[in-house]
Amino acid sequence: MKRFEVGFRPLAEADLLALYRRIAAAAGTEMAGAYIDRIEAACLALETFPARGTKRDDIRPGLRTMGFERRATIVFRIPRRAVLIVRLFHGGQDFARALRGEAEA
Repeated sequence: MKRFEVGFRPLAEADLLALYRRIAAAAGTEMAGAYIDRIEAACLALETFPARGTKRDDIRPGLRTMGFERRATIVFRIPRRAVLIVRLFHGGQDFARALRGEAEA
């Protein structure tokens, strides 16, 4: 089975930290940690089948999105033999608008 290396862009790491802080403030650190662990596991699972999710060339060429637990959107690219997690959006954020307005990650 082919394996792709999964990496997180700096903005995606910042998104995870902000999400952790928001959940921890509302529901506690244990709940926040468990949620972040699950979302990271979903990202890392892309190493074995990266072409899942929805192609979003309408936003940026080569971009893909994948829903997570009906509350989050994982945004990623697949350059060569890698998967790059570009951003993570949560709770109905308008990811298409945000991505169109920022420079290539």
